Amino acid sequence: MNTRLRLAVLVALCSPLALAADRGAGQEVVVVTNERSGDVTVLDAATLKVVATVPVGKRPRGLMASGDGKTLFVALSGSPIKGPPKLDAAGRPILDEDKDDDADKAADGIGIVDLQALKFQRKLSTGSDPEALAVTRDGRTLYVTNEDVATLSVVDVASGEVRHIVPVRPEPEGVTISPDGRHVWATCETNGEVVVVDAATAKPVAEIRVGGRPRTVAFLPDGSAAFVPSETTGQVHEVDAVTFKVRRTIKLPAGARPMGTAVSPDGARLFVGTGRGGTVLAIDTKSAEVVGQVKAGTRPWGVALSADGRRLFAANGPSNDVSVIDAATMKEIARVPAGQSPWGVTLVTRPAPVAAPAQK
Repeated sequence: MNTRLRLAVLVALCSPLALAADRGAGQEVVVVTNERSGDVTVLDAATLKVVATVPVGKRPRGLMASGDGKTLFVALSGSPIKGPPKLDAAGRPILDEDKDDDADKAADGIGIVDLQALKFQRKLSTGSDPEALAVTRDGRTLYVTNEDVATLSVVDVASGEVRHIVPVRPEPEGVTISPDGRHVWATCETNGEVVVVDAATAKPVAEIRVGGRPRTVAFLPDGSAAFVPSETTGQVHEVDAVTFKVRRTIKLPAGARPMGTAVSPDGARLFVGTGRGGTVLAIDTKSAEVVGQVKAGTRPWGVALSADGRRLFAANGPSNDVSVIDAATMKEIARVPAGQSPWGVTLVTRPAPVAAPAQK
């Protein structure tokens, strides 16, 4: 290598961009909530190596990052963990009337994690028994489902103030903001409703009955339709996001108990974790046909896609691991240990850690 070439290589390696990349700039990570161990596992999405394990508090479940990738929000709950409820002949849960007398309500809230430093920062008080959350694109507002009191809390992140408490239906679980930011959809398990709330007024504007313990909502990228799984009936419902009417219902393979959902960046595929069915499905969003199926770990719950849509990640609760799936071939390519009882999973492009000031 001649002197000029050596100099060019040295300059490139010492450039701010190269140094930032070496510190992890633009690093895509997989973040997993571990319900029983009270922490989140952070994996490098490319190498699948553990970057950090961050303690966050009791019973972390739903999670979402801010749009800039700097902050992670995690739903925490001091209510005791219970197994799946018994079902009646129609597939409805038989509710336990016993109160959670041993619930630690002081543990309820939304934990905030600094994704640059990979450290827990603080906890917001956001109402009783938070299960899931959604954050606005600007990172200023949270929508939090409060499972045991049938409400949706609207929270200002900066002040920690609960600006609105919106009554919904019993056992609200999943919550998703529509792509245009106008509506917030909350799935309610007990009787199978999806409550649609106007983001501007914090008032319910529609209620969609799908039955069968709906868990999550996943939108097409253009926001024209939403997909809602019904766990106990083994179905996924395609809902018109303008009229709030069910367009069609997709019957899944026998044994499927659909829970987590994710849509590919191009909108062509819907991916569904089937919970106690033990698989992850790929559904063609135009034909509504199941076009792929892969065995995952035990009870795949949350599912999420890499930014390029090539890899799919499924959190497997009872087996304490995460399935890594090739989204094109629907083949499991790895299974990575996480914490105890992985529940939710998301992918985030985290910025570079802030460099320490140079010593003089």
